[in-house]
Amino acid sequence: MFRSQYLDYADLTAQLSAWAQSYPDFVTLSTLGTSAAGRDIPLLTIGRNPEQFRPAVWIDGNMHATEVCGSSVALAIAQDVIAIYQGQNEAGGKPLPAHMADAIRNTLFYVVPRVSPDGAEAILKTGRYVRSSPVNDRANQSHAYWEASDVDGDGLMMYMRQEDPHGELTELRGDDGLPLSPPVMVPRLPEDAGPFYKLYPEGHIVNFDGQRVPDPHFLSDNLYDFNRNFAHQWKPEPEQVGAGHFPGSAPETRAIMEFAVGHPHIMAWLNLHTFGGVLIRPMGDKPDSKMDQTDLAMYRQVESWMTEHTGYATVSGFHEFLYEPDKPLHGDMCDWAYHQRGCLAYVVELWDLFAQLGIARKKPFVDHYSQLERKDFLALWKMDREVNQGRIFKTWRKTRHPQLGAVEVGGFDGRVGISNPPYEKLAQTCAAQSAAFLRVAALVPQVSVEVVTAQRLGDAHTRVELRVVNSGYLGTYGLSSAKSLPLSEPLRLTVEGDAVQMVSPAQGVIDIGHLDGWGQGLHHGISIFMPWTRGNVSEKRVTLVVKGTGLLQLKVGSCRVGWQTRSLSID
Repeated sequence: MFRSQYLDYADLTAQLSAWAQSYPDFVTLSTLGTSAAGRDIPLLTIGRNPEQFRPAVWIDGNMHATEVCGSSVALAIAQDVIAIYQGQNEAGGKPLPAHMADAIRNTLFYVVPRVSPDGAEAILKTGRYVRSSPVNDRANQSHAYWEASDVDGDGLMMYMRQEDPHGELTELRGDDGLPLSPPVMVPRLPEDAGPFYKLYPEGHIVNFDGQRVPDPHFLSDNLYDFNRNFAHQWKPEPEQVGAGHFPGSAPETRAIMEFAVGHPHIMAWLNLHTFGGVLIRPMGDKPDSKMDQTDLAMYRQVESWMTEHTGYATVSGFHEFLYEPDKPLHGDMCDWAYHQRGCLAYVVELWDLFAQLGIARKKPFVDHYSQLERKDFLALWKMDREVNQGRIFKTWRKTRHPQLGAVEVGGFDGRVGISNPPYEKLAQTCAAQSAAFLRVAALVPQVSVEVVTAQRLGDAHTRVELRVVNSGYLGTYGLSSAKSLPLSEPLRLTVEGDAVQMVSPAQGVIDIGHLDGWGQGLHHGISIFMPWTRGNVSEKRVTLVVKGTGLLQLKVGSCRVGWQTRSLSID
């Protein structure tokens, strides 16, 4: 169902449970943590022997409550990974090279399709706007502010409009000079003759004095923006709106950070949002000139797949996605995953509404959200009628508000068609993202230890030559910038045997160091003027001399890539 509709909590958890029951050999369902309202935050782990750490990728969706498309895309990627584990070589319905499918089968996947189960449930069931969580545990609640409630008793909390000569909005008119039906509210221009309207959330004013109507605010009755509550350069209110009380003060974000810290082998991180049709990459707080240039080349490779499979733009968070110039966002999860966990991390704003409306690419990209013209609102109205079955714009219904008097309710529902793609576009959105991301997931390091030769030296001794190799795209540290992080532990080889003894006991533990991957990113490292490559930076040879016969146990790895083991018989 998740490719054709948006699932509530019960349906989502039922889907995850069905997979875990159907594929117990490689699918495990557990709980990342508990939400503020006591709901489990489901974690789907895909991979055989999940307790055996190895390079892993993370996928999360729906950390902003209205953005339920992220849950569907996370589920679709999980479904494609399950199919690959069963032998299929496809991603998003497109062929996947066999070696990339093999890499995926050796990779752990951690999928959290709904970071904000409380907020999403409120959105899906009542329409109430919630940024991340319905929690409002602020100490300062004695002032006047808007609180969502069902004014007309229809079970939904949508919008209210009230005619007012000082209103900032008016109804959009068509080519015939008449208001569109259903109406579309647009910003008032100096030439407009009216009528004019104020627009409020459907609800009531807490601590109302009978005169002053407070400004509506998207966080007026819900404290958190989860994507401002992470530990990277966190700043409190008022420096960062939605920051929460302290980093990880929301149980949902704290659960993510605790899990990631305990799983240093996560190499890639996909954070799914809506809307806009854009990939936002690090860094969010500095220009590209300050970024590790090898990292930047890695992101260019990701960008090429995003362009090929989705058509989405790829932008720097700093250069093209700051809501205020030169004012970086604080407490952002993607930057936390990149800077502190060393992940190839990025955000995707699903659903390319702007392309659907025929809006030309803007620079910076964030201007798409604020610089809309009336022709764009008209295109949205037409799209809603022709593609979206009229789910956005509806008639306004008159009712009586206990504080404001005569108002109209309804009129607009942005859940399907704006915040999320129409149901008719959902499957396409899911498939395109899976095709792009599963290629990224196949880039993880792949470490193994190989026996090159085992040569007898007389009656009692054997010389063993080993080759420790990383055949993956990424180095054993992950991204280049992650080399200095404490979690980027160098590889270590340990050799043990019961009946077999090392001639030099010091060779029982050998520091291998890091091994580069073969990938250097796109347009980086090789030039037409210097076409040569690097040396054998992806491998290291080790020679051992042992005495006796029996089994040698070889173990190589680190906390960053997990551990690989194999047995060698010495005859």
